[in-house]
Amino acid sequence: MPEKVNLADKIKKQLPAELVHFMQVGGEVAHNQGQSLYLVGGVVRDLLLGRTNLDLDLVVEGDAIKLAQQLTLSYPGKLTTHPRFNTASLKWDRWRVDLATARSETYLKLGALPTVCPSSIDSDLSRRDFTINAMAVGLNPDGYGELIDLYGGRCDLEHKLIRVLHQKSFSDDATRIWRGLRYQRRLGFQLEETTLSLLKRDIGMLATISGDRIRHELELVLKEEFPEKILLRADELNVLKWLHPSLKGNRWLAEKFQQARKLSATPPLELYLALLTYPLTAKENEQLISFLRLPKSLAQILRDSASIKAKLGLLSVPKLAPSRVYRLLYGYSPTAVIANMLASDSAVACRHIQLFLDKLRYIKPALSGQDLIKMGIPPSPTIKELLDKLHQAKLDGKVRSRKDEEELLRSFAPFNSPNPPA
Repeated sequence: MPEKVNLADKIKKQLPAELVHFMQVGGEVAHNQGQSLYLVGGVVRDLLLGRTNLDLDLVVEGDAIKLAQQLTLSYPGKLTTHPRFNTASLKWDRWRVDLATARSETYLKLGALPTVCPSSIDSDLSRRDFTINAMAVGLNPDGYGELIDLYGGRCDLEHKLIRVLHQKSFSDDATRIWRGLRYQRRLGFQLEETTLSLLKRDIGMLATISGDRIRHELELVLKEEFPEKILLRADELNVLKWLHPSLKGNRWLAEKFQQARKLSATPPLELYLALLTYPLTAKENEQLISFLRLPKSLAQILRDSASIKAKLGLLSVPKLAPSRVYRLLYGYSPTAVIANMLASDSAVACRHIQLFLDKLRYIKPALSGQDLIKMGIPPSPTIKELLDKLHQAKLDGKVRSRKDEEELLRSFAPFNSPNPPA
């Protein structure tokens, strides 16, 4: 007879009072509707580990949407429902809770999303990725806090193991390979021996996963505290090459990610991605952009990074005029510029890029096009040409004030013609 474990005290100690109260109310409402409500997944795992996790996932044996609608009477907020999947999200104040109907899954095609149908909490837990994520806690009044652990997840937590639930786990959904590596590095666990063998056996199943789903997994990796640890492990196990054969998880990448964190405690995933793809050629970059179906803004950052990399030779010239530095870097995404500053092995180029980021990109002439018109220059392309000359002079320190700009302006051709402006 398995030991009965109750997590009511841990819930009370580790979760905010508002969320604890919500779960208690939810359990009572579910009970009154003849349904059963459970706390599931990662938050249960983290309760047992003593880690903070405020992403509440609730599963109901019954109708999640009906339950969520009833809960809005006590917690008025924004309710979002998805009738097709029978799920709901409730947001109020600064909190969010996701509710889903307990379901079972059938994989009709390898790598495809599963077909789901309503079921019991036992069936719902059986479809989870790893034992440590396949636990639930009862929230109904008659069983509040009771742990449901059908696959030994608590034992695996104690032994710091990542274990799949069955032999076909990775072949059913190969994205679990990436998730396994994430949990391994985040928690400091090991892949259980059989699980590691199954992962190696089924690595090729990553070819059955769409680029959209792989992109989602990669984004989750890059949002981790130390994503380079996951990417290094992915390279060791030949997982990374299924993203692109030329990608590497190595010491160079680890150093660049660490440098990125010195600039910002939580670097944007765009910067991490630009560093990860930095060694790729322009053609390889396009292959990856196409495969992952990257959004336009993210794709542009990778293209900008490649374009700047091609100019590093020019940026490495020691005595480069500031205006020349500006022209070489102007118009590119700041993230791409920063990626090149971190990735370049030229101290001179890095110094020029730093100058652009810290100072040059903010320098503008004091005079505007309207000022030039008031000085007698008729609206024409000449105005832009003159403003560009003023900007260059200001970048190079030849003018410092509005008066300096006016004096320089009067030395230009339009003011020295037979019919100068008034």
